[in-house]
Amino acid sequence: MKGKKAVWAMRQGVRLLIAGLAVLVVATLAAAWAPAWAQDTTASTPVIGAAALPRDLSPWGMFVAADWVVKTVMIGLALASVATWTVWLAKTIEIAAAKRRARRSLGVLSQARSLAEAADRLGHEGAAAAEFLGNAIAELQLSADTREKDGIKERVASRFERIEAGYARAILRGTGILATIGATAPFVGLFGTVWGIMNSFIGISKSHTTNLAVVAPGIAEALLATAFGLAAAIPAVVIYNMFSRSIGGYRALLGDTSAEVLRLVSRDLDRRGAAIGRALSNAAE
Repeated sequence: MKGKKAVWAMRQGVRLLIAGLAVLVVATLAAAWAPAWAQDTTASTPVIGAAALPRDLSPWGMFVAADWVVKTVMIGLALASVATWTVWLAKTIEIAAAKRRARRSLGVLSQARSLAEAADRLGHEGAAAAEFLGNAIAELQLSADTREKDGIKERVASRFERIEAGYARAILRGTGILATIGATAPFVGLFGTVWGIMNSFIGISKSHTTNLAVVAPGIAEALLATAFGLAAAIPAVVIYNMFSRSIGGYRALLGDTSAEVLRLVSRDLDRRGAAIGRALSNAAE
């Protein structure tokens, strides 16, 4: 019973404390806003006229009325957005064409029985596949005087790894700007917003008024910079992720192409070994 009374007394004390704090907060707010209310209701207080307030609150009007620093931020973010969509268009065409050539080359290689046949069928259709075939044939010619198959395959695979890395670097060229824009554009827009709000507070101090009609346009102009930053960053991040998945698929096609050429190399080595074996057998007879 004593425990219940103690809990009840503690709850009553907490309630009284919360009520006292609420009264204190209300009294503090009333004291803080009292001069502003008195300033608004006093006819002798100088107030900025309606003609001094910006009338056009459209995005273009706010851009024109903004500070030069905020304008510079907005123009930079607009240019970044243009760069994002330019990279999207160029890389979309490039990746689609590269994947189409890789699929066509892979189909040709899968039907060939030897490196020579694959080179004749392929021609100049696929740059990556042609480079794989050229390096494989060159390595076989350089290793014509050796019969160690594993060493030849290892050297061919080493060449293929470097070719794949080169094509991966080439296809990634230009996507770094998307990552940079996506990471920095929101902060650049936030810088413009902070600068604009700072100027708005300076204007409040100079005009000696807290009228919302005076404060709102400057704050709206400042927030427009953040909107520009988000408009530049969100598409950049989405496009970068989309390209990452697409480039991953292209690299997988390159890996399949190199594996197919390596199988042709293995067939040619087996045929060459069999031919050498038959020649030795005939010589022995």
